[in-house]
Amino acid sequence: MSETFYLNGEEVRNEPVLYRACGLDEIYLLNGYDLEDHDGEQYMSVSKMEELHQAIGRYLVTHRKGLAPKEIRFLRNTMNLTQSELAAKLGNNAQSVARWENGKCEVPGSSEKLLRLVFLASLLTEAEMLALKDFINSNLSELDELDENMTAQGRFKLGDIWEETPSDERMLSYA
Repeated sequence: MSETFYLNGEEVRNEPVLYRACGLDEIYLLNGYDLEDHDGEQYMSVSKMEELHQAIGRYLVTHRKGLAPKEIRFLRNTMNLTQSELAAKLGNNAQSVARWENGKCEVPGSSEKLLRLVFLASLLTEAEMLALKDFINSNLSELDELDENMTAQGRFKLGDIWEETPSDERMLSYA
């Protein structure tokens, strides 16, 4: 008896199909593909492959605890970047990216976090990128204004928990 799979309430093919073309293990497609026979061999054609790769990448950067070497390579390729171009965006060198992709060393935590952000930013439209830039700039301006108007350093006291005290108090106090 064959199992039936559903996606958003709609019946899809009887069995998920392993998608090997992305270079990752354990990626299965439920729909959006056709299987064709040519000269006795079966080939898969995928609809909207770029969008599929973006969806896979979005999943990797938002759901995976640590990125595997194949996943780093996949993200770089999905962004259409060379190792040198990705390295420049991450503040590293191409040899480091090559070592991460070959599994010869682990990605430092800060570089992995930045890679996740760079990938998510690559998915933004130009309008979304401009809106994000404006949002960041306006918030940085507010922080600059706070810095300029700051007359005293923050003061904290230890009660049941640490708490900020008014700026006219001159020292930390214990309860």
